[in-house]
Amino acid sequence: MDFTRESGEDAMITEALAVAEKEVRQTLRDPRTLVVLVIAPLLQLIVLGFAVNLDVDHVATVVVDADRTSASRAFTDGLLAGDTFTRAPDAADADDALDRLTAGEASVALIIPRGFAADRAAGRTAHLQTISDGSDAQRGTIAQNAIGAYAALFALRDQPAGLLPRGYPDVRPRVLYNPTLNSRVYFVPGVAATLILVVTLIVTSMGLAREKEAATLEQILVTPLSPGALVAGKTLPYALIGLVDLGLVVAFGAVLFGVPVRGSLPLLFTAGALYLLTTLGLGLLVATVARTQQQAFMAAFFLILPMVLLSGFMSPVANMPVALQPWTLLDPVRHFVEVLRGVLLKGAGWRDLAPQLIALAGMGTTIFLLSARALSRKLA
Repeated sequence: MDFTRESGEDAMITEALAVAEKEVRQTLRDPRTLVVLVIAPLLQLIVLGFAVNLDVDHVATVVVDADRTSASRAFTDGLLAGDTFTRAPDAADADDALDRLTAGEASVALIIPRGFAADRAAGRTAHLQTISDGSDAQRGTIAQNAIGAYAALFALRDQPAGLLPRGYPDVRPRVLYNPTLNSRVYFVPGVAATLILVVTLIVTSMGLAREKEAATLEQILVTPLSPGALVAGKTLPYALIGLVDLGLVVAFGAVLFGVPVRGSLPLLFTAGALYLLTTLGLGLLVATVARTQQQAFMAAFFLILPMVLLSGFMSPVANMPVALQPWTLLDPVRHFVEVLRGVLLKGAGWRDLAPQLIALAGMGTTIFLLSARALSRKLA
C-alpha cells in the first residue's frame, strides 16, 4: 500500500476544503456577493416569469360590419366573446380600419362585406377578410388561426341537429403535460437554466479576476498550496450555491407560476451538478485569460449570449436554420433545459433523459478539467 500517495491525496483534500472555507467566509462577509448569488436569481425569476408571457390574449380587434345583419352580428359577438380578442371601437370602412392598425390602436381588423348573410342563406360560401399586424409575427399568426378555427365552427351551425357534414373530421384534442397551455409553465424551466449559467459563470470568473487585481492571489500562491487544491477550493462553494439556487428556483416556480414537479428530484439535481461542471469550467476559462474584472465580465457575457440563443429556451431548435441546428448539440444549456422540462413537466426518468445526461457529463468533465488544468499551469 502506498501511504505516501494516500497522505498526498488527504493533504490536497484538506487544502481544498481550507480554500473553500476561506471562500465561503469571504462571501458571507460581502453582502453584495451574497445578493448576487442567492437573491438576484430569485428576483430575476419573478420579474421574467411575470413579465414574459407567450400567451396571446386580449388582441385588440376593430370590426367593419358592412352587412349589418343578425348573422354578421352573431359571428362578431361569438368571436369576441372569449378572452382571445377584445373589441376596439368599430371602423367605418376598410381604410379606417387600416389607419387604426397603423396607429397601433388595434392588432386585427375584421371586415364583413355586404351579402354575408345572403350568401349563407343561399348555401354559398360567405366571404370575410381579416387583416392583422404582422410586426408581431407570433401574435398575428395565432390571431389569424383563431379566427379561422372559429369560422369553421360557425359554419357548422347550419347543419341540422348538430350533425357534421359528410367527410368532416371530428377532432377531439387532448393536451398532455400542460393542459391549460400556460406559456409560463414552459418558460420558467428555461429561465432556471439561464440564471444558473449567468450566476455561476460570472461570479466564478470575476471572483478570481478580483483576486488578481487585489494581488491576493499572489499571496496565496506563495503558500505551500497545490494549484489543484486552489481550483477545487475556489469552485466548490459556487457549485453548492448553484445547487441551492436550482432548488430555490424550482420551488419558487412551483409556488408562483404553478410549474409542476412530476419527475425525480435526484435526477434533476444530478443533471444540475453535471451542468455546473460546464458553467464553472467556463468561469475558470474566463478567469485564465482575463486580467481584470471588467475583462472577465465582458468575456462571460460573450459566452452567455450565444449559449442562451442556441439553447431552444426562447426559440425552438426546430425553427432554427438547418445548418445551425447540429451546433446546438454542443450547447450545455440546451441539454439542461431539456432535462428541466422533461423532469418537471413530463415526469421523464433516467432512461428517457440518458442522451442529455451523457452529453452534460461529457461536456462538463472535459471543459472543467481542461479549464482547471489551464488555470493551474498559469498559477504554477
